[in-house]
Amino acid sequence: MFEKPSLPSRGLRAASAAAFGTVLTVLGGIALAAQVPSGLAFSEFRGYEDWRVVAVSQTEEEIKVIVANPAMIEAYRAGVPGNGTHFPDGSKIAKVHWKPKKSADAPATTTVPDVLHDVDFIAKDSKRFPDSGGWGYAQFNYDAASDAFAPEGSGSDCGNTCHTIVVAKDYIFTAYPKR
Repeated sequence: MFEKPSLPSRGLRAASAAAFGTVLTVLGGIALAAQVPSGLAFSEFRGYEDWRVVAVSQTEEEIKVIVANPAMIEAYRAGVPGNGTHFPDGSKIAKVHWKPKKSADAPATTTVPDVLHDVDFIAKDSKRFPDSGGWGYAQFNYDAASDAFAPEGSGSDCGNTCHTIVVAKDYIFTAYPKR
């Protein structure tokens, strides 16, 4: 005959349930802490440093390198947005901004990146961002003293206002130039 295993006492079950609830609360808190006010988490763009370059641009205040994930690069190479189609969901782009400086080493007058200023992220997810052309936006300012990024602004559409002037290009300013 098999012996029926004894059930934990009511007190032990309550303690186990309380411990499980505490674990869920802690894990939930960690997940919420990773979420930024913009609706885009920095962690959603993990590995952006290795994405392919789309283009480089410069103003008097900044040098910008625009990189895109493989889904967006593939769409660019297929002719998006010039072919009248849109970037697919899952497309992501990052814009890295540095303060410029003159190179002390180059033989010609050359401007190079100096201090990292911020990184902007854009992600295409039509279900998540239906009110901004399917795109979510976020800016993370870099603090050199702490070597950390902090979100700026709030709302996933905070970058959408200026991008509406390029709605015909699926809200993306940067073209993919001939290589």
